[in-house]
Amino acid sequence: MRFFDKKIVLAALAGAVCVFGFAPFGIFPIPVFALAVLLILWLRADSPRHAAWLGFAFGMGLFCAGVGWIYVALHDYGNMHPVLAVLATAAFAAVNAALPAAAGYAQAKFRTSPNMRLLLVMPATWVLFEWLRGLLFTGFPWLAMGYSQVPHSPLAAYAPLFGVFGVSLTVALSAGALLVASRNMRAALSVLAVLWAGGIALHFVEWTQPQGEPISVALVQGNISQELKFNNDELVGTLETYRRLALQQEARLTVLPETAFPLLRSEVPPLLIEQLRNHARKSGGDMVVGAFVRSNDGYHNSVFTLGTAKEQHYHKDHLVPFGEFIPLRLVLGWLINEVLHIPMGDLARGGQTQAPLDIAGQKFAVNICYEDAFGEEIIRALPTATLLVNVTNDAWYGESHAAAQHNQLSQMRALESGRMMLRATNTGVTSIIDVNGKVLKQLPQHQEGVLLGMAQGYQGSTPYVRWGNVAVLLLLISMLAYVWLRRNSSLDKGRLGGV
Repeated sequence: MRFFDKKIVLAALAGAVCVFGFAPFGIFPIPVFALAVLLILWLRADSPRHAAWLGFAFGMGLFCAGVGWIYVALHDYGNMHPVLAVLATAAFAAVNAALPAAAGYAQAKFRTSPNMRLLLVMPATWVLFEWLRGLLFTGFPWLAMGYSQVPHSPLAAYAPLFGVFGVSLTVALSAGALLVASRNMRAALSVLAVLWAGGIALHFVEWTQPQGEPISVALVQGNISQELKFNNDELVGTLETYRRLALQQEARLTVLPETAFPLLRSEVPPLLIEQLRNHARKSGGDMVVGAFVRSNDGYHNSVFTLGTAKEQHYHKDHLVPFGEFIPLRLVLGWLINEVLHIPMGDLARGGQTQAPLDIAGQKFAVNICYEDAFGEEIIRALPTATLLVNVTNDAWYGESHAAAQHNQLSQMRALESGRMMLRATNTGVTSIIDVNGKVLKQLPQHQEGVLLGMAQGYQGSTPYVRWGNVAVLLLLISMLAYVWLRRNSSLDKGRLGGV
């Protein structure tokens, strides 16, 4: 196999084009066709090794184009040399591309008919390794194919059943069916009709029910640039910005973004605390504020509440490697201290059993920053929690597409859980998302403001809340087991025709 053959180039281009299916572009059919290109290339690969390289090329195209904003965080705000930042970004893309490469190798080891590979083996292996990408090295499920379908594709309606990876499976099945259609139109159209018509029908299912009366909310976007956020000379200005914005509007729930106060809770001026608490009580509600909290086990990236309810805390549990904790600390600690210069770069985890915040007449499951990328972690607080809140600071990524992609993750979490999601972010996207994953209102990015709206609590459980990822994993295993058991049958030998 020639390393730079045309198939490798085509796979890389398909991966890069696939990014247009995700936010902010949202052209949801594109990932189906992009994945179809990869599947046909896998089908025509010379060997499992060749298939692995094709998967790696697709992954490099996808991640270099889709998460190239890592460079902004490393260079613009982490002060890393441009060459090192480029290499680090490419290395990050390569690590993630190793999973599509492994999927390519694994699917090629199945000896079965082309149609069985396209309709069962390839979709199942793709999604299985996509799920693994969300686990390995603390997980990075960003750009999982299922996210591209939120909120407008009919396939998004499978999220309350099987979560994001179930939606990814429907994308991969659709791609395989398109290819089978070239030789067996009836079978392929049947698969497509069932998938897409089923999604349309599922949109009419109400998995959860309203809980209590709607409440008024105010989501604060301070628009503090990253180079100023942790600058001690700018601290007074930062606190004043959030004080002014928080006191501008009266709402039953006011939410400030992640580390809106870039200091310890114990260091926040008492007069400011009292002003915010009194304002929240005047509105008959509560306020959620992002700050750092010190406890016996270390420092936490947290939120605390002020208002009519007693003060409560949520500590971030799923930390960002190298940004919030140091893997192999004794060996790699110098990265935080000497190279990246990231403030508060070695934090403690908050724990998996934290109770929802009981404030403003509802129970809020809070997630901080990219914790909303992990569906099974969000549902830990369900069905007790009636609303979801995400507080984030995406200023690290400048004018890139990171914030829009991040908002799409929250849209998926709303769909999976049957709960509204309220997002308060430093520079955007600050938004109110309904139970169908649709953005009801949002603020323009990189502008100071307060997003006002109404939020409805919900009770009950979607199937995904009850099952988590177990259901889709059993489905994937069943698909591969079926092919393995039928590998010597007449069906396996091509009764459906080739591609």
